[in-house]
Amino acid sequence: ALVPPEALRVIRRHRLYLDPTGGSAKMVTAEFCKKLAKRNLSAKRYQHTLNVRKLAVKLAKRYGADEDKAEIAALLHDICKERPKGELLQMVRDNAIMTQNAAEKPQGVWHAAAAMVVARQELGVEDGEILNAIRYHTSGRAGMSLLEKVIYMADMCSEERGYPEAEELRKLLKKDMDKALLRALQYSLQWLREEHKPIDEDSLFAL
Repeated sequence: ALVPPEALRVIRRHRLYLDPTGGSAKMVTAEFCKKLAKRNLSAKRYQHTLNVRKLAVKLAKRYGADEDKAEIAALLHDICKERPKGELLQMVRDNAIMTQNAAEKPQGVWHAAAAMVVARQELGVEDGEILNAIRYHTSGRAGMSLLEKVIYMADMCSEERGYPEAEELRKLLKKDMDKALLRALQYSLQWLREEHKPIDEDSLFAL
């Protein structure tokens, strides 16, 4: 976690420090991601990240998703949340193919797309499940994988979430992931409409 992002990009680009047996060294661990989150986020956002990790691992265990992947995705899901909007916009524009033109979507999803870019390009994460779980943790999408559902719901229901509907969602989560996800998507769209905010079509397709 002490290696500057610029150095990590060079290491990744030139495939340095490879495993001598032929496989590539594991470049990202949960401990690394935890330290990275602490270094890049405010105390409040960092605590949220830890709460999401805790619930994500719990949900992964309950429903049969990969617990290690859930932990990594949870720790990285908001890694770009507090970066300036202009920086986020530039990141998603520069990586339009990878982020599927996220720059054209509502600002609320930019940080998720940017976090996926950081995970892949700067940290060397190549696992598609982890990358998609990070990318769609805010909007959801049609055909979500189990890991994507886990991260989406962990973000919605993390321990510090105090909105009235959170307890209902937590109760549903103990019984049925898809019923909980359906209700969460309905609430999310309802809140956006009430606040007159733009809705990402990915959320509509997810519903």
